[in-house]
Amino acid sequence: MRLLASIAFAVLAAFVAPALAQDVPSVTVTSSSGSVTFSRNQLEAMGLVSIKTSTPWNVGVVNFEGVPMTLLLEKAKAQGATATVIALNDYSVDIPTSDFAKFGTILAIKRNGKYMPVDDQGPFFVMYPFDSNPVLQGQPYHGRAVWQVKAISIK
Repeated sequence: MRLLASIAFAVLAAFVAPALAQDVPSVTVTSSSGSVTFSRNQLEAMGLVSIKTSTPWNVGVVNFEGVPMTLLLEKAKAQGATATVIALNDYSVDIPTSDFAKFGTILAIKRNGKYMPVDDQGPFFVMYPFDSNPVLQGQPYHGRAVWQVKAISIK
């Protein structure tokens, strides 16, 4: 009986583990130094910072947690003047990488303490601290806040 239970568990684990691994979102950063894919777990392990801000897309002040974009590019060994951020629907925006240090831009993975689902601006959202500086409260910065991020290309 124990042998049968062990075999059943092994078979179940063989099917469930890959499915769970696929459920963890990832983002790919590409640059002249290559391409690196980071899972949400790897991003979280880099250390999260918080931005509390209002946005045109959410009600009230929202607490976003994520990886500083400067740290993400450092970990990916990506250098360049422009980050092309690409969403799951292939929408893309060019962002000057100078924004990242200047404004403390993050790649958010959580909103109000919870992971963001794909159908609600997740899994990743380029977020600016809009309330911290009047210059951020409009275009072009609202247009640079890309949600459903799947890839970032640095040039």
